[in-house]
Amino acid sequence: MVRFALVGAAAAASWTGVSPRFGGLEPLSLAAALAGGYPVFREAVDNMAARRMTMELSMTLALAAALAIKEFSTALFILFFVLGAEMLEHLTVSRGRRAIQNLLDLLPKTAWRRRGYGVEEVSTSQLCPGDVVVIRPAAEIPVDGVVLSGRSMVDQSSITGESILVDKLPGATVFAGTTNHAGTLDVRTERLGLDTVFGRVIDAVEKAEKSRAPVEKLADRLSAWLVYFALAAAVLTLAITHNIRSAIAVVIVAGACGIAAGTPLAVLGAIGRAARSGAIVKGGRYMEALGTVDTVVLDKTGTLTFGEPYVVQVTPCPGVEYQRVLELAAIAERPSEHPLAKAVLKKAAQLDLPLREPETFEYLPGQGVRCTWNGGELLVGNAALLRSIESLDAQLRTLPADPGSVLVAYRGLLMGSLLVEDMLRPEAVEAVSVFRSMGLDVFLLTGDGRAIAEKVARQLAVPDFEAEMLPEQKLARVQQLIRAGKRVAMVGDGINDAPALAEATVGIAMGSGTDLARQTASVLLLGNDLLDCAGLLQIARRCRRIILFNFAGTLAVDALGVALAAIGVLSPLLAAIIHVTSEMTFILNSARLVPRASLRRP
Repeated sequence: MVRFALVGAAAAASWTGVSPRFGGLEPLSLAAALAGGYPVFREAVDNMAARRMTMELSMTLALAAALAIKEFSTALFILFFVLGAEMLEHLTVSRGRRAIQNLLDLLPKTAWRRRGYGVEEVSTSQLCPGDVVVIRPAAEIPVDGVVLSGRSMVDQSSITGESILVDKLPGATVFAGTTNHAGTLDVRTERLGLDTVFGRVIDAVEKAEKSRAPVEKLADRLSAWLVYFALAAAVLTLAITHNIRSAIAVVIVAGACGIAAGTPLAVLGAIGRAARSGAIVKGGRYMEALGTVDTVVLDKTGTLTFGEPYVVQVTPCPGVEYQRVLELAAIAERPSEHPLAKAVLKKAAQLDLPLREPETFEYLPGQGVRCTWNGGELLVGNAALLRSIESLDAQLRTLPADPGSVLVAYRGLLMGSLLVEDMLRPEAVEAVSVFRSMGLDVFLLTGDGRAIAEKVARQLAVPDFEAEMLPEQKLARVQQLIRAGKRVAMVGDGINDAPALAEATVGIAMGSGTDLARQTASVLLLGNDLLDCAGLLQIARRCRRIILFNFAGTLAVDALGVALAAIGVLSPLLAAIIHVTSEMTFILNSARLVPRASLRRP
């Protein structure tokens, strides 16, 4: 800031003729140029020692040439614009870094820890896994943990990007960095600090910031080529026109700072924006790769569906009430540990049906359960179980046949059926629609049977699907797509998806996925919403468009500017204005991706 003000004052004095002159020299202007330009000159010397061709070197040559021909005001104005551009660039990049660092301020520094029948306020650094913390209304949650008691609603937009409040009941998971709203919660601490989901977001984004995408290395190489081009054009201009001012203007007008600084800024901004939207990208190269993806391969179980059975339909027989069918099924399944039993009991609990114990219970592998209740025989299972009873065989024809149906019979009468299946996530259809609107090819790969896979594919309007696939077959299919020239994003959550996640151009793991899947993938969704994945791809594409625009714009401005400077249309001062203006245009274009530094508290 001091150098910027010093150079600005000296430039104004030289321009107005106030600066004293001695023998054609302006000592104050010369001193201001040397002092103000010291960072530029030092960077140029360091780059020369490292045999790197950078814009600082070409700018140093231009300033030295301007001073040599006693164009003091021109040299100072050039330096003034350059320092101003560097200040603005520094502020813009710092804004992106502050946006990441300010995330830490969202974590509370103290917490209320339960001790016996009372609570005590302690520093969060004193908490340990297993401690029970009390989260009061309107308080920020300091830990990742599980709700032990209480009921409330939590704003977890800082973690998952959800705009609506989420109900939290006993057994629910809460995240550090989110805000409690209505009620008081007792939460058992599971993870603290950087081990929390919130901490991992910060850590991953910081690591990603330090990594370099291939396009950033290309930007550095392009910067060096433009410097060579500018110097060669300046030499050619001087040889043809013998006009040193035109040669200096050529060197000044050509600049690649916009892409050299704007490219990493765009990548950083995209990674930060993705993190705020619920996706951790583990490096700049993965963000770049996401921008080129043209094919999305989706696993089914746990990715498109919830990964556990649900009662999706209850069909009572004529004269039987809906709730009666479900109540009888819940009684029979009460002692069972089978996943289908858990689905039935969960549905009964949602309807607040009484959960009674059967008098006797017998599990029949491959068929269902037989029990007695209130003195009558109660059967819950598949058609094979009921067909063993002659009076029920004829009644089976009154219900729609479905391989996923669970039949219920009581006292020799068929009561109805329950359709139990893995439920499609509510956002899955919309997410696939967004993928298609982006021009992406969508494939469904699953280990389930063909009938189930076909049903899900039909619901999603995905024509390309394959069923009964083993992990190595999923891997082979991804490899086949890549060999065909596709850029593949694989989305999965299970151990069986890990090989394909590792092989894909970009592997994306769901938040509820296995540890192996999350470690193997190059992108981790914090939640299980596929729309976050679609949003991530849109961010990556926007990042790529911005970088390509900066590349094309820089080349166009440099080519036109060099041509105009070479024929004498641009003076060194005007060349400096064009250089700085174009540079800041491209940097600010990249800065559009950077999240705001002043982050909203959740």
